Amino acid sequence: MTADRTKRNCLAVILAAGESTRMKSSQSKVLHPVANRPMIAHVVDALAKAGISEIALVLGRDAEKVEAAARNAGVASTVHIQTERLGTAHAVLAARQAIARGYDDVLVVFGDTPLITETPLIAARDGLAKGADVVVIGFKTADPTGYGRLITENGELLAIREHKDASEAERAITYCNGGLMAIDGRKALDLIDRIGNANAKGEYYLTDIVEVVRAAGGRAIAVEAPEEELTGCNTRAELAVIERLWQQRRRHEMMIDGVSMIAPETVFLSFDTRIGRDVTIEPNVVFGPGVTVESGALIHSFSHIEGAHVSADAEVGPYARLRPGANLGEGAKVGNFTEIKKAEIGPGAKVNHLSYIGDAFIGAHTNVGAGTITCNYDGINKFVTRIGENAFIGSNTALVAPVSVGNGAYVASGSVITADVPDDAVAFGRARQENKEGRAVLIRERNQAIKNAKKKAAE
Repeated sequence: MTADRTKRNCLAVILAAGESTRMKSSQSKVLHPVANRPMIAHVVDALAKAGISEIALVLGRDAEKVEAAARNAGVASTVHIQTERLGTAHAVLAARQAIARGYDDVLVVFGDTPLITETPLIAARDGLAKGADVVVIGFKTADPTGYGRLITENGELLAIREHKDASEAERAITYCNGGLMAIDGRKALDLIDRIGNANAKGEYYLTDIVEVVRAAGGRAIAVEAPEEELTGCNTRAELAVIERLWQQRRRHEMMIDGVSMIAPETVFLSFDTRIGRDVTIEPNVVFGPGVTVESGALIHSFSHIEGAHVSADAEVGPYARLRPGANLGEGAKVGNFTEIKKAEIGPGAKVNHLSYIGDAFIGAHTNVGAGTITCNYDGINKFVTRIGENAFIGSNTALVAPVSVGNGAYVASGSVITADVPDDAVAFGRARQENKEGRAVLIRERNQAIKNAKKKAAE
């Protein structure tokens, strides 16, 4: 027996063949997102951190999509289709071909437990490395009603007793079965093949492996995981609970690492959100996938950020939207009711309010006035706007791409810019103002006459 887990190879069998009936969904439940990532990908990530060598996916509905979601998490996998639903042991045996290739450890997990971390998985593998044949991952709870109880004695797991079969004394036990387990890979197929179906449903329950291994003179133990990590998902309501728990955990980790959140319960993160130290996040901020915020940045309230990079000491919002490809330089500022898409905002540049900047390059320390728009789309193609350093774009300017504004240039307010502006030039792109004396009186009289005519016609 190899006592060092790091020298043992491991196969993880992920059970994800359920019909997802209670989700009332057009797709497999394991494809539903938690923190903008399919829940099965969270499971695969935890397994990868636990040092697995390969994954065997036991699938049914949406097999190709589920495989793709698991593959995107970066671990090699094989697919095994479960055509019948005859219990959890039967489901594991759908991966017989993979198990038979020979592994030191076999981990059995569920695809709908996205809160699981590597810690209990590693503990289970360590249990095998130290001589156990089966290691069950359990949890302790204040209300064990409905859960199978883990019957232990002197460090040994004697049995898993279902609630309906438990005595009053056993029902008082708060150590419950989490459903996940590790099995000695050299014995796994033999042990699972010995599980019978002499029960009311005629199904093969993996939990019976504890009694099977003990009857064969082997050893079973249990390791404890936090109850939260073993939370499964069967309904949309449970999915919302899992999302809440994931967000709470990740927010806490970030705050411990030096991120300030004024009202953390109103900040929503994605699985890959990266935020540096000394960043302050005000209430009601949403981070979509692909966001990095560097140290010292300030994210004001009601901002939505996705696929964007916010450099050190930059400022975003309030009410700002950064779309994919937005890249804010150090000390840059994007203010209220401003949208940035696929655009670089140079160091110290400002787009303070009521603007849309898309497919653009804004040079360092340039100021973009309120109401400025880069007209980047002609209905078919997208074009780029380039603005140099230390330029000034007046309020309510429309920059019709492709167009460039040079370093140090000024663009007058209310301009429509359709041609390149040289360095240090001043550009006017608007009609000359004319004042028509007394014309407003005539216009009011005409408009009132029209209103009176409409009123008379209505009578």
